[in-house]
Amino acid sequence: MNPIAAVRRAWLVPVWLVLATLLAGAGAARAHELGAGRVEIYFLPDSAFRVDLQIDPDLTLQRLQVAADEPPTPGLPDAPLREALLARRDELLATARLTAGGAALPTTLTYLPAPPPGKGGREATVRLEGTLPAGAEALQLAWTLPASRYAVIVHREGDDADPGADLETHWVEPGELGPPLRRAAEVPDRLAVARQYLLLGFTHILPGGLDHVLFVLGIFLFSTRLKPVLLQVTAFTVAHSITLGLSIYGVVSLPSSIVEPLIALSIVYVAVENVLHPELTPWRVGVVFAFGLLHGLGFAGVLSELGLPRSEFLTALVAFNVGVEGGQLAVIALAFLAVGWWARSASWYRQRVVVPASLAIAAVGLWWTVQRVIS
Repeated sequence: MNPIAAVRRAWLVPVWLVLATLLAGAGAARAHELGAGRVEIYFLPDSAFRVDLQIDPDLTLQRLQVAADEPPTPGLPDAPLREALLARRDELLATARLTAGGAALPTTLTYLPAPPPGKGGREATVRLEGTLPAGAEALQLAWTLPASRYAVIVHREGDDADPGADLETHWVEPGELGPPLRRAAEVPDRLAVARQYLLLGFTHILPGGLDHVLFVLGIFLFSTRLKPVLLQVTAFTVAHSITLGLSIYGVVSLPSSIVEPLIALSIVYVAVENVLHPELTPWRVGVVFAFGLLHGLGFAGVLSELGLPRSEFLTALVAFNVGVEGGQLAVIALAFLAVGWWARSASWYRQRVVVPASLAIAAVGLWWTVQRVIS
């Protein structure tokens, strides 16, 4: 056998291992993980504060059990799940360290269970309440429970009376001491807002947006030539930019219960078309554009949850969109480095890469569709 061919074929093993790992994670992932592990901090009158830690109660209990060297008990009904978590009140409190001026803040803990199916998301709330000491104007939080970066959203007294008030959002690593959060609002810095939302857009694709990653991989797999890939990606980008902007400005809107299953179905469609049509079809770019409009509504749902700073609204919106585009191009670049630069012209590329990878992507998309319809 040709030594170069042998090396190339051997290279397919780690490529497929990476793809299998991605798809395995995708099968268990939920849509838009940016909505999970969120913290809402409220500054109230008379120096009082409230910290709402949004958690997945089932996963939280399992993590606490594993940390205590106990066997996890997944899938408990609501009442036993609540009792099991409240029995670990001290452990829950220990995961969230609140300080002011370096000193620990005493808090009370209240557990608010997740809403019934069909009435909201799967997240429950661990509510911490306390009072800042005399002279303290800021607090800091270090939360060890999340598995990845989480959003900290600050609400100040009077925000409820002004729906357009700026919402201050920070992204913090698990266990890391977050920035000082002050009772008095500060004018956001334009460059800081741009950096924050640029990173938010990028991480919404990599690593947080497996549904969007699989859609982009479906685009990449369809053609062995770079021009059709870039044409589809451009159509997708233009489309999701349109609906993202229109949705954020309140012109168009669809509930996530409709958008999320349709996004999953869009993944199924592009993957199945990859298998059925070996060449670029006349309607492919138009279909990708239509699906881009749909994905833009999904991006808008994330920004609606997190809020955009009113004083730097356009800066944040544009930066987020640029970050999303950067994430998509990174997916294309990684896929091209993995198999594109040497394998896409090979006679076996479609049989060994395109068809099996597309079928795997379609299977995950179909599973997501069912999951999102029944959840």
